[in-house]
Amino acid sequence: MKATRKKAEKSAGGLRAAEGEAPGAGYLDGQLLIAMPVMDDERFARAVIYLCAHSSEGAMGIIVNRPAGSIDFPQLLVQLDIINKAEQIKLPGSAEDMKVMKGGPVDTGRGFVLHSSDFFIKDATLPIDDGICLTATLDILKAIAAGAGPKHAILALGYAGWAPGQLENEIQHNGWLHCPADPDLIFGDDVDEKYQRALDKIGIDLAMLSNEAGHA
Repeated sequence: MKATRKKAEKSAGGLRAAEGEAPGAGYLDGQLLIAMPVMDDERFARAVIYLCAHSSEGAMGIIVNRPAGSIDFPQLLVQLDIINKAEQIKLPGSAEDMKVMKGGPVDTGRGFVLHSSDFFIKDATLPIDDGICLTATLDILKAIAAGAGPKHAILALGYAGWAPGQLENEIQHNGWLHCPADPDLIFGDDVDEKYQRALDKIGIDLAMLSNEAGHA
C-alpha cells in the first residue's frame, strides 16, 4: 500500500467527509481495516487500522496494533516539555500506562490521540463513531499528564493515508478485510493479539484465509 499525504486528513479537527456526502454513504469511517496475509507492504503486514476518515477525497487511519518500540509516554512528555524529568514519578497511572503506537508511515513526527468520547476539546477533537474520537493537540497530552484526560486512549505517531479511490482499489484486490470497530480492540492491552482477535471478530480462520478471500 502506498502511503500518501493526499488531503484525507485536514489537520486535527478537520477530518470530514466531502461536503454534501451523507455519512456512511459507502465509506468506512469508524471501521477497522485488517491486513490480508498476502499484504506485500511490510509496513502494513498484520496491521489493524482504525479508519478515522474515508470519503471521495481519500482516507486516513491509525494503526492500533504496532507499538512504537522503545518510546514510552512519560519520556515523550518530557521531550515535549509538558513535564520535567522529576515529574515523571508523579504521573497518574493512566499516563504511565499510556500506549504509544506507530500509527502509520505518514507524518511520523506528529502525534494523534485516539480516545473515548468522555474527553472533548472544542475545535480540536473530532468525533468519529461509536464513542471514539481523535485529537491531535498538545492540550490532550497535558490533560492526560494531569490525570484529567479520557478514560481510554492511545497515542499514535504518524498515520496511514490513501489517495482518492486508492483504499477501495486495495480492498477490491484483496489487500484488506474490514469490520465494525470494537473499542476493546482499539484500546486493549493485548497488542500482540489484536490481529487474531480482529479476524475472530468476523469469523475468519487465518489458516484457511487465502488471497481469494473477499472483504467482510
